[in-house]
Amino acid sequence: MAFNPNTSDLATCIAELREIQEKYSINPKRIITSRDDTVRELAYSVLAVKNVPDGFTKTRLPVFFDGATTLYISSAAPGAKAPKHSHDEGDGIRFMIGGSIHFGKAELTQGDWMFVPAGVPYEFEVGPQGAIMAYCYQCCCV
Repeated sequence: MAFNPNTSDLATCIAELREIQEKYSINPKRIITSRDDTVRELAYSVLAVKNVPDGFTKTRLPVFFDGATTLYISSAAPGAKAPKHSHDEGDGIRFMIGGSIHFGKAELTQGDWMFVPAGVPYEFEVGPQGAIMAYCYQCCCV
């Protein structure tokens, strides 16, 4: 079968993600990272996407946005600290491109991600090699 990325629609995908969140107790009102035990367990089973070209793997993230977003890339020096803050206007997601950050007990490194719901306070510290991150927010962070 030839690869066709148009086999489902957005509404169906969102409905499936809502079912996954409910069935596996993934609460989109709290911060979720790629290092969470449940997410790691589901990444290559329930969240795996089979409709991909040969040689690829693809995993859905168990979260989604309900509106327009803004995109950012940032870098941070080793040991820099993001003080406790929240993004009250909308949800956000951070993708680690390089380096690391420490959030709670988790170290997020290249390829990891962090979903931050609107209004939920958080803080993190940058690892010893610094960090490069991409952000997608439902708010304006300038």
